[in-house]
Order: sequence, then structure tokens, then C-alpha cells
Amino acid sequence: MKTDITLTKGEKMLIIDTKFYSHSMQTNQHYNTITHHSSNLYQLYTYVKNADTERSGNVSGVLLYTKTDEEITPNDHYEMDGNRISVLSLDLNKEFYEIRGQLDDLVVQL
Repeated sequence: MKTDITLTKGEKMLIIDTKFYSHSMQTNQHYNTITHHSSNLYQLYTYVKNADTERSGNVSGVLLYTKTDEEITPNDHYEMDGNRISVLSLDLNKEFYEIRGQLDDLVVQL
């Protein structure tokens, strides 16, 4: 398994896994609920936990989807076993400088 993007600064590490789907959320027809793609979230969690060998919590992860026209798009942050995991959307229907700004904000926030 190989991460899409790994950024490091000092002891901190940010792992970003990117996804592109026509629907960034999944719908459970039985319970009529909208949730994250659990397999993608588990994949990112695995990357983060394997990278955080000292269990310091200095490794964070972002599951980054392209923004769709869905009513609900990912914008969530979780604390999972001492590591921050975020599920976010990137709006590619913007000018390049705005996309860059979204990415810069993502890195600064984490």
C-alpha cells in the first residue's frame, strides 16, 4: 500500500489519500442514511497507524474527495486512537489560485 501524498514537517506528518467518485458519500438504502465510504476511511486509518510507529499522535490523515454537486459533501474531522483523521472535499471547479488556497488551508489547519 502506498499513500498518494505524504507531507512532513519536523515530527509531524500528514498523509493525504485522494478519491474521485461521482458520489463522495454512500447511501445505505436499508437505513436511509448517508455515510462515508468505510473502505476508504479504513485504508487511510491503516496508513496513519502504520506511519505512527511510536504512537505519538503526530501523524494525521486526510481523505480528500473532489467536490460534487451532492447536497451533502464530506467535511468532517475525527480523533481515532490518538490520531486526527479528516474527510474533506476539494472544489476543482474553481480558478487555480482558489484551488491552491483550499490546499494551503487544508495543510495549515492540520
